[in-house]
Amino acid sequence: MSPLTSSTPQKRLPKLPSLEQAEFICHWNAKLTASEPEEILRWALDSYAPKLTMATALGNSGCVILSILARLETKIPIFNLDTGYQFPETLELLERINRQYGLNIHRETPELSVEEYELKNGGAVYLTDSNRCCYERKICMLEQIALHYDAWISGLRRDQSPTRANTPVVGWDAKFGLVKIAPLAFWTGKQVWKKIITESIPYNPLLDQGYTSIGCAPCTRPTLPGEDERAGRWAGQAKTECGLHLVNQSLSSSEL
Repeated sequence: MSPLTSSTPQKRLPKLPSLEQAEFICHWNAKLTASEPEEILRWALDSYAPKLTMATALGNSGCVILSILARLETKIPIFNLDTGYQFPETLELLERINRQYGLNIHRETPELSVEEYELKNGGAVYLTDSNRCCYERKICMLEQIALHYDAWISGLRRDQSPTRANTPVVGWDAKFGLVKIAPLAFWTGKQVWKKIITESIPYNPLLDQGYTSIGCAPCTRPTLPGEDERAGRWAGQAKTECGLHLVNQSLSSSEL
């Protein structure tokens, strides 16, 4: 169980890296940009384990990364931020991946159950303030988890949406004060699917039903032809991100 630390989203000052950290990140982001995901993950393990973790919502990119980590025989902590609103298919996939790869993906849950949370707030908060719901059911958990690590791995890709178009392989997460590593940043969705099919990597069956990005069930719909991968998240609202991932996380030489 993870403590719910605040009832409303808070604007916080960005957490900046030290000069040494920034130089290290810039150097390795440039060096690893053309590298294969396995090489990037080996570097991440060598550089940050045991202070390295991975957050996964069990998207197709995340499943590919998990299959590589399993091959590297790593025991790094891997977690899923379980808001209580996830699709049953997502939770079933988590258990299947744990069994198939011998992993131990841990479900981090908020202090309050969905029933307690909705009772406290007079109904489903996602219907009236989805930003607050994301913050209280997801961001608060990662804020606490981040205190124990120096770096985290994510499944972000540049081709997923305009908000992710500048995702670096190695960047700085100013919200959580962590190095953020995206080994598939330069991969395309086609490359991800090719690896899934070639290696029989488990994936969420909802992806065969028109969904292209899967989050909480009440706020996710299938996408339409021509829409970007994340268009089905919070459809009808001016958001495609829950707040976990900041855009433009690269560090330029002017920021050193």
